[in-house]
Formats: sequence, C-alpha cells, structure tokens
Amino acid sequence: MSNSGNETGLPHQFVTRQRRPEKKKSPPRRLPPYHVVLLNDYDHTYEYVIEMLSTVFGYNPTKGFSMAHQLNPQGRVIVATTHKEHAELKRDQIHAFGRDWRLERCQGAMSAVIEPAQ
Repeated sequence: MSNSGNETGLPHQFVTRQRRPEKKKSPPRRLPPYHVVLLNDYDHTYEYVIEMLSTVFGYNPTKGFSMAHQLNPQGRVIVATTHKEHAELKRDQIHAFGRDWRLERCQGAMSAVIEPAQ
C-alpha cells in the first residue's frame, strides 16, 4: 500500500500562515546630545591634561594642547558631545584618571560635568 511518504497513513495537512502587514519603518530616533565639560582647577599641568585627554578620548597631543589652552581663560572646555550614557561614562573616566603626579599640591583628578547640548 502506498501512502505517499506518510508512514501513518494519514493525509498530509498543510498550514498556511497569513503574513503580517509590514510596519512602516520610521527613521531611528536620535538621542539628545550632552556635552562633557572639563573644568579648570589650576592644580593640573598641561602635560596632565594632554595625557588624560589622549587616554580617555584618544585625542592627539595637538588637540589635547588646544583644549588645555582653552581651560585657562575660560575655566572650562567642552571635550566631547555624545548621548547621555556615553557622556556619563567619559565624565566618570575623567574623575577616575587620578592625580597629577607632577604637582605636589594636586589632590586628585580633574573635575568634569555633563550638561545638555543646546
């Protein structure tokens, strides 16, 4: 007896599924930007600032020097603009970088804050 490849002898059952209508894809939403702002405290050398910016952000010495130079007259410099979670990470990495061993009076790492970019 031939059962067309069905060992049980029962007829094959096919289930057809309805396709869901495709949703219109909207462009991904951009997260609001935040600035990472490095604050000057006069207890860190240019070398420290350049080294820290290179380690934390990957900036070359020229860019690091330029940012360090902006700290003195302005007291602050925007070192990065990114989404909030990444800005918080970079701020925390600045705080964790440690003291400037070149100056005895230096008590710890530089200060940084994040603020919404406008």
